[in-house]
Amino acid sequence: GGSAMAAVRDVEIDPEGTFKYILVRLQRPGGEEQRDIVRGTKAAEFHNHIFEKVNPEMEKLGYECKCLGGGKIDHNSKDKKIRVFGLSTGYGKADHSVTVEILKKVYTDYEITWSDDKK
Repeated sequence: GGSAMAAVRDVEIDPEGTFKYILVRLQRPGGEEQRDIVRGTKAAEFHNHIFEKVNPEMEKLGYECKCLGGGKIDHNSKDKKIRVFGLSTGYGKADHSVTVEILKKVYTDYEITWSDDKK
C-alpha cells in the first residue's frame, strides 16, 4: 500500500555545509506508483556512494530505485538558505528544479534556489 512509500522521507540531507546529492526515483516493480526523493551527505566522496546506501534500504521496502542525476547542495541553516547546483559525473545532472520543489516540501521557511553553475 501507500503507507510504506509514505514512510520514506522526501529529503535526507546534512543539516549544514556543501555536499553531493542525488535525485532518486522510487517505483514499485510493475506498479504505477512512483515518487522522487533527495539524498545528500558530506560523508559521500562520490555520488554513487549515496546511491549504494539508498538502494538496498529501498529494495528492502520493495522499491526499485533509479538515480535521475545528481549535483551539489549548499545548506546554510543559519540563514535558512539552500542552493542546488553542479552535476554528477557518473549520473549526469539532476533536474535541480525538481529537487528544489521536493526540498520546499520539507524546508518550508527556507529560501531555496538552483543554478547550473559548477561551483
